[in-house]
Amino acid sequence: MAKLILICGKLCSGKTTYAKTLPAVPLSVDELMLTLLDPYLGDLHEVYAARAKAYLLQKTEELLANGVDVVLDWGFWKAAERRAIRDRFMGFGYAVELHYLSLPDALWEARIQARNAAVLRGEVQAYQVDENLRHKFEAMFETPGEGEIDVLIAI
Repeated sequence: MAKLILICGKLCSGKTTYAKTLPAVPLSVDELMLTLLDPYLGDLHEVYAARAKAYLLQKTEELLANGVDVVLDWGFWKAAERRAIRDRFMGFGYAVELHYLSLPDALWEARIQARNAAVLRGEVQAYQVDENLRHKFEAMFETPGEGEIDVLIAI
């Protein structure tokens, strides 16, 4: 039976790097959006992100149905979203794991600064984390509880 892995963690916590180490097909909302769309969508960002997630969930169902393990690399910042995805795919009979990447605040700050510099130099395809994005993230991120975490990666 195929397995679904949900990658949860703060912005710049290493989710994408970690996802690529797993023996599964990684599906990333950011990768899809940054490949197809301008990174500065303003108010439309949430609309397109929701569409990208819906598309990737369809692909996830197809891959799992064909026996292929899948990693969803899109942060899972809200407990309700984590619960909904887990319930949906467990309802289909698939194993679902939440892998949570936890890192200290000082390291998180250093990673944000390093990524922003790499984005400005054109070395990586990623979103720049400005103060608005950081505050939005901090207001919405819900740290997973012990009962939610299947694999803890403490950095």
